[in-house]
Amino acid sequence: MTRPPAALRDFYENPAVPVASGAARSRRQARLLAAALGPVRGGAPAATILDIGCGDGSAAATAAELLAGHRLIGVDWSQDALRRARTRIPCAVRGELTGGGLPFAAGSADAVLFSEVIEHLVDPDAALDELRRVLRPGGHLMLSTPNLAAWYNRGLLLAGVQPVFSEVSMRRIHGRPGTQVVGHLRLYTARALRGFLRASGFEVVRIAGAPYHDVPRPLRPLDRAACRVPSLASILLAHARRAGE
Repeated sequence: MTRPPAALRDFYENPAVPVASGAARSRRQARLLAAALGPVRGGAPAATILDIGCGDGSAAATAAELLAGHRLIGVDWSQDALRRARTRIPCAVRGELTGGGLPFAAGSADAVLFSEVIEHLVDPDAALDELRRVLRPGGHLMLSTPNLAAWYNRGLLLAGVQPVFSEVSMRRIHGRPGTQVVGHLRLYTARALRGFLRASGFEVVRIAGAPYHDVPRPLRPLDRAACRVPSLASILLAHARRAGE
């Protein structure tokens, strides 16, 4: 979303690179937003929701089921992702997360979905500045990102093993479990994410946990249980609101 160097652009335009975070996580995030926005009643205007970094549109399509009546717009800078997104959602437009690169007026959005995008960004500070620009005061930011301090990563680090979600190369995996490179550049703990959001002009409403689909099957009950303590969970789900002027 922030314009990456040429090598990164090629990486994210590759159709083989995953561009969706999974239906279960998208539903969980959409339920949080639906509860915050409330239903559209009695001629009240629909909320404008931007899915920034919409990828192939599958997450937005899943979220739309729980956000009926509201206006959902997908945004991505990858032309390949946008072509796929337009087969799933009514509206998907190109935009970037730097210097007014989102094609929306200041304060025009009621909510932003930012699902597993921030860990891919070269300049997350500029990205949050741009999200804050397009959100109205009090507008909702629903952000998800992998947790550097997930319960299994703590054990891996103690054993001298590279944590899950972290990557040292854009070409192949080195020193950690897993086989797929997904382009993570930044990783957050719950504490770091909370501090970063506050410093960027957002009030943190809640940070919750979510499981990770790639955890080995025998460990999935433990991964689900870890969601009760977000600082240990695989995935961090943050609900924040743009602070008023």
